[in-house]
Amino acid sequence: MVYFDSELETARPEAIAEHQRHKLDALLAELVRGNAFYQRKFDGLDAAGGGVSLAGLPLTTRAELEADHQAAPPYGTNLTYDRSRYTRCHQTSGSAGAPLRWLDTPESWDWWKRCWGVIYRAAGLRDDDRLVFPFSFGPFVGFWGAFESAAALGNFCLPAGGMTTQSRLAYLLDHEVTIVCCTPTYALRMAEVAGEMGLDLASSAVRGLIVAGEPGGNIPATRSRIESAWGARVFDHAGMTEMGPWGFECVEAPGGMHVMEHEFIAEAIDPATGTVVGDGESGELVLTNLGRVGSPLIRYRTGDQVRLTRGECACGRWFARVEGGILGRYDDMVVIRGNNVFPAAVEAIVRAFPEIVEFQMEVHEVASMTELHLRIEAGDGVAASDLVDRVATHVQDRLHFRPTVSAAPPGSLPRFDMKARRLVRKDRH
Repeated sequence: MVYFDSELETARPEAIAEHQRHKLDALLAELVRGNAFYQRKFDGLDAAGGGVSLAGLPLTTRAELEADHQAAPPYGTNLTYDRSRYTRCHQTSGSAGAPLRWLDTPESWDWWKRCWGVIYRAAGLRDDDRLVFPFSFGPFVGFWGAFESAAALGNFCLPAGGMTTQSRLAYLLDHEVTIVCCTPTYALRMAEVAGEMGLDLASSAVRGLIVAGEPGGNIPATRSRIESAWGARVFDHAGMTEMGPWGFECVEAPGGMHVMEHEFIAEAIDPATGTVVGDGESGELVLTNLGRVGSPLIRYRTGDQVRLTRGECACGRWFARVEGGILGRYDDMVVIRGNNVFPAAVEAIVRAFPEIVEFQMEVHEVASMTELHLRIEAGDGVAASDLVDRVATHVQDRLHFRPTVSAAPPGSLPRFDMKARRLVRKDRH
């Protein structure tokens, strides 16, 4: 077993709860003194008194953060200290609403890098590993923390922003990279381009890919396709610009992620009622970060659908486990003929067809009826008409409705370097 902090990572549930209680009390006391956003939210509560029940604190929503940023531009009021204390600014991707600018103090950024240390060690990172980051290194936080954490650990780190996919592939092969950090979509895109270039990624030095930004890392068909193309193990990871890097996959138990519970408190709630759901039941993930004191979030509704389970893992950790990774986002869910459908469920079906290179989901509302139109791009020499019918049948068998499926010309569908946006909502006709 490899741990970044063995004492905390192998602590039993009661010890983890005590650790969380101590950190939460200290965090709340700091917020009540200087954080205007939470001073307003906690008005009337004795949040600084110690021993406050987490369940007694209000939930925080993305809509609140957006409204706060609009009312107090450019950074909002969720700042615990004077603005002069902050040295980092990152911005959300905008995939879940208006982009948010998020600030960090040096102490909070060090916390972010320590969290990535947990992710790396759980994935078996070695001192001699060489990492590449095919990422734009713009204002989106993406893999900024991952890059700086690996460098702080003493690993050889290669930034690969501002390059074409062909150049990135040559770059990582020339430098004998062993670990790639990217989105699942871009891992597949690099594999696609490598095939066009006649490169055999499976024979390269790459032995692991740490993927994030999308559910694909724990969609079995997507994961299998990446691992087959690269000849390497996939490790799923989850994080948010406004929350931090909270989820990681261990070597010993693939197929899910742990919540870093010595740095985050995790809850799963019924999104309609706000009540906590039972162990293993589907619910919305609610997170509280405990070490990002300069710009924290208390009981933040992430919008992610998860199934949290608890117990000792084969890796020796008792941290809550997100079974199957993030199952989808509630704001991406569409109701089609009475069925709640998440894009990740459609991807799980489509990716099972190795003939399909890329796809897109279009949601149409026609005469008060919501329809799904799938556009699929097949590889060379594939009979598209037969493939279209098979995909439609598989969706019907698995999701209980039949979509419209059409073949897109080769190379016509969008490719993505970071988060893919395959779901397109069309105007009502």
